[in-house]
Amino acid sequence: MNPYFNQPTIDRINAQINELEKMRNQMQQPIQPPTNLTQNFQLAPANRDVIKYADSINEVERDMVMGDTPYFAKDMSVVWIKNTKGEIKTYELTEIIPKDDKDIKIELLMAQIEELKKGMMKHESNANVDEPIKNEESTDVQSISKSTKKSK
Repeated sequence: MNPYFNQPTIDRINAQINELEKMRNQMQQPIQPPTNLTQNFQLAPANRDVIKYADSINEVERDMVMGDTPYFAKDMSVVWIKNTKGEIKTYELTEIIPKDDKDIKIELLMAQIEELKKGMMKHESNANVDEPIKNEESTDVQSISKSTKKSK
C-alpha cells in the first residue's frame, strides 16, 4: 500500500480526534451559575381597554376609575366619560348609516317635493289675498246727508 493514498484518511481522523478533545475540555470546565436577575413589575389597571356599560348616570357616579373611562348606555344612545376627579361628561350617540347613490337621489327628490309643496301653499295664500275686497258699509257709522240749503 502506498502511504500517500492513506494521508487524506489519516488527516480526517486527526481532525475528528482534535474536535473530540475540544468537546471534552469544554465539558470538564466548571459551569458558571446564572447571574441574579431582579425583575420589577408594575401592574397597570386591567380594565383600561374594556367597554363598560351602565343603565344610568347614577351607576357611573358610584364607580371608581383609574383614568378616563367611557361608559355606554346599553342601547348605545348615550356615552358618559368619567375622569379620575369624578367629573362626568355626557354625549349623545347617533348611528351613521352610509348612503348609496339611490338613497342620496331619494333624499334629493324628497327635498324637491317639499319645496314644491311650500311653493304651492304660498301661491294659494297669495291667491286669497288678491281677491277683491267687498265694499261693505259699517253698521256702526251713521251717514250724514248734506243739503244744499243754508239754514237761517
